[in-house]
Amino acid sequence: MESFRAFRVHEESGKVTGRVENIDLDALSEGDVVIRGVWSDVNYKDALAATGKGKIMRRFPMVGGIDVAGYVHASSDARYKEGDAVLVTGFGLSEVHDGGYAEYTRVPADWVVPLPDGLSLYESMALGTAGFTAALAVDRMEHNGQAPEKGPILVNGATGGVGSFAIDMFAGLGYRVTAFTGKRDQDAYLKMLGASEILYRGDTELGTGPLGKALWAGAVDNVGGDELAWITSTVKPEGNIASIGLAGGFKLNTTVMPFILRGVSLLGINSVFVSPERRLKIWQRLGGDLKPRHLEKIVTGVVDLDSLPDVFAGYIEGRVAGRTMVKIAEA
Repeated sequence: MESFRAFRVHEESGKVTGRVENIDLDALSEGDVVIRGVWSDVNYKDALAATGKGKIMRRFPMVGGIDVAGYVHASSDARYKEGDAVLVTGFGLSEVHDGGYAEYTRVPADWVVPLPDGLSLYESMALGTAGFTAALAVDRMEHNGQAPEKGPILVNGATGGVGSFAIDMFAGLGYRVTAFTGKRDQDAYLKMLGASEILYRGDTELGTGPLGKALWAGAVDNVGGDELAWITSTVKPEGNIASIGLAGGFKLNTTVMPFILRGVSLLGINSVFVSPERRLKIWQRLGGDLKPRHLEKIVTGVVDLDSLPDVFAGYIEGRVAGRTMVKIAEA
């Protein structure tokens, strides 16, 4: 194979920088399956890795991108053959293993998911890790007894990728959803997704007591910190909180009272290391009952590899709503 293009992140003179360059297959991490990439996407985690704002990558240089979808180019594993449509999200991509921002990606076969019925390659990456994470949250909460008749769901960090998908999925399942956001110019977007009510951070008094008025039957939190502490105090008895993000801080200043006196469950959602069986089940649901109704409208931008470095600052600064797609090559 001749050289191919990849967005690779370097650490030079103590500074993390990323650039598109030509590499060959020998430069990639080991694996059983080589995928010809067609689509990827941008997640907050990708921006942290590419800019060095977060300690995501464990070594340098490394190809960025925690998601990729495309066609099998070569495989030494009998489960996959040349031409199969597949996707990979999470695991160690762009952390300990070269990621998906490349014309070719090589991964262990156990990381590969056959493209599920009901999704195109484009749609699978419009979902990507963000959609997969939101679906994990819905699935975990349902498994723990969440149901529409129990009351409304609060989604914190509502305009981000995970938040957008969570609103759409819950509303599509018949839940009443309240969006919690700091962005006052996204009302139409959030209502389009299915939010019945919008709360703004600047207008909301975040109580500091261990128990406040019980408002939500469940919640998806993409922020963490003081906002998650407030959510724990306002969830109804036997409600569930899916904890996903920590942009607002990783410390949780609360007490055990919501969990003991109200039976609230705090469910940690980790989309990176999920068993192949469970991962396949969630992706099948994403092609079925959890497929967002407004998937095309959640995609707010498309870039190629050359334009990719320009989008990360918007994620770091919280200026991006919805999803940015990365077109790697023609299908």
